[in-house]
Amino acid sequence: MTETRDVVVLGSGPAGFTAALYAARANLRPLVLKGLESGGQLMLTTDVENYPGFPDGIMGPELMEAMEKQAARFDAEIVAQSATRVDLSERPFGIWAGDHEWRARTLIISTGASAKWLGVPGEERLRGRGVSACATCDGFFFRARELVVVGGGDTAMEEASFLTKFASKVTIVHRRDEFRASKIMQERALANPKIDVVWNTVVDEITGNGAVNGVKLRNVNDGTVNDFATDGVFMAIGHTPNTSLFEGQLELTDGGYIVVQEPTAATSVPGVFAAGDVTDRHYRQAVTAAGQGCKAAMDAERLLQMEAHSDGATTVPLG
Repeated sequence: MTETRDVVVLGSGPAGFTAALYAARANLRPLVLKGLESGGQLMLTTDVENYPGFPDGIMGPELMEAMEKQAARFDAEIVAQSATRVDLSERPFGIWAGDHEWRARTLIISTGASAKWLGVPGEERLRGRGVSACATCDGFFFRARELVVVGGGDTAMEEASFLTKFASKVTIVHRRDEFRASKIMQERALANPKIDVVWNTVVDEITGNGAVNGVKLRNVNDGTVNDFATDGVFMAIGHTPNTSLFEGQLELTDGGYIVVQEPTAATSVPGVFAAGDVTDRHYRQAVTAAGQGCKAAMDAERLLQMEAHSDGATTVPLG
């Protein structure tokens, strides 16, 4: 038997759980397919000190657990499964997860984006213990420390420049002999006296017992490997939005992010909304994702209300 719901939320994290909270408080009884590993990228962050309302900070997993409980309190149904297939060709939309099938009058996508990692020894073991992919999330914890940033694009330049607010020294490790970042970003980084660059080099291993204390750097030209002391390693090699389910069904950017009709959370398919890192390659913050989740739920609620008063019309554009 296939169950039809007013609102289905795909994904968790600040966007998904906030969307679920607002939809639940509107008595829409949303279904949340939170994924097998819920909570998004905040599950990889130890201390969160920049989320409003927590003057002493809060652990990333603890914040996500609190958001999930708050949504559940208002009767959001939260299921630890990931959607394996969606059909957005007609409403109600089809959503499949494992052996289950649901129909959704409105759909909120908050599947997030995954930071790209190097896949080298020590990286996963020390993630959250000196290995990070978010300078604005974790830079504060490295006051007067020496750090490594891996990458050569605009993100790497931005991360390195930001980290100099806290770190005593930042070394950019780049596998080529020139950056691919925009000229203005390169100039800004290279002019910073706290920033050094190691060219033609890759990270082969991240070392440390409980916390990062160094990296093994390999020169790609001559193959030599050197130990390099550092207190933290920040990955700035990009993010991959989790949108493969929606390819060919929703309008996506060249980078795979879902296009929304600002200032709303509406996508190219009426009745489908998107929020959080799946749409946002610029800010990527928990607080902005939560705000977008709120917008998506309110947009979904308004659409359903408009349709309820439109003599049974199946689709009413949001305008």
